[in-house]
Amino acid sequence: MTTPTYDTDFYAWTQQQAAALRAKDWPAVDLEHVAEEIEDLGNEQRHAVRSHLRVILLHLLKWAHQPTHRTPGWRRSVLRGRAEVADRLEHQPSLRRVAPALLSQAYPRARRLAAAETGLPLATFPEACPWSVTQVLDEDFWPDGRA
Repeated sequence: MTTPTYDTDFYAWTQQQAAALRAKDWPAVDLEHVAEEIEDLGNEQRHAVRSHLRVILLHLLKWAHQPTHRTPGWRRSVLRGRAEVADRLEHQPSLRRVAPALLSQAYPRARRLAAAETGLPLATFPEACPWSVTQVLDEDFWPDGRA
């Protein structure tokens, strides 16, 4: 039987690499690809937090700029997103340091989506995020003070 490689059978390769690491069979460990995969796992966590922040921001912008169109779905979406980010930050506390940068990265797309979904001109929405990470993630924060 042929030994699985990173390029030919990724799943089998992962199982073989996990077994080699547990057995401390260092010559069998594909160091370059294992390092790459570990790095990718960390990047996925950053991406997930940024993605959840984008959805939270989208609905907070709609909440702030279309008060007569508010739906329970917007509220649920914000609350779900906040819970997801809180869980990730609890389990990956080092992501807290990069949360402000992730918020800044997420905001422009959230702003464009808010304009597209509301039909309001893009200029309606501030160019820079009007809220801090603390506000965005605060379960009790809503742009107009009402939940």
